[in-house]
Amino acid sequence: MPKYFAFLRAINVGGHLVKMDRLRALFEDLGFANVETFIASGNVIFDASSRSASALEKKVAAHLEQSLGYPVATFIRTVSELAAIAAYNPFPKSRKNETDRLYIGLLAASPSDEVRKKFLALSTKLDELYLNGRELYWLCHTPFADSPLSGTLLEKTLGAATTLRNVNTFNRLAAKYSQRA
Repeated sequence: MPKYFAFLRAINVGGHLVKMDRLRALFEDLGFANVETFIASGNVIFDASSRSASALEKKVAAHLEQSLGYPVATFIRTVSELAAIAAYNPFPKSRKNETDRLYIGLLAASPSDEVRKKFLALSTKLDELYLNGRELYWLCHTPFADSPLSGTLLEKTLGAATTLRNVNTFNRLAAKYSQRA
């Protein structure tokens, strides 16, 4: 069975608290095997017989909304996609310092050229943005709270839901699971 990674929006933020044992049980209710969670921010690793990540996204999102009582945007990636996300270097020429933070946002689909231009126009000296397929990369040269950008503004500009994670989340998951593939 293929291994998948679900990155969930609206888990353990904004008053939506879900214990990880409950989240694992919700995924097991769907018939998934080897369900694990990774840190308490809505990252779920599981095996499923389906070969369609988009079908899995819809199935998981519907089940979570029914079970939790609110919509949970769901973004699923395969082991190879996760490894590619972690390995991608969108800012090779940027002047980086130890206080910089790289965030990666997941999207359900690649944005149109028009949306891409609007999104990239948000880049400043403090915040560099890049799009690569269904992922956005945000290099923040200031503390996150001091940035004029926010997840809400990025979503509004993209016209689509996204969920952001620090690059360390992707690096750690890729290091652990890419070797097993």
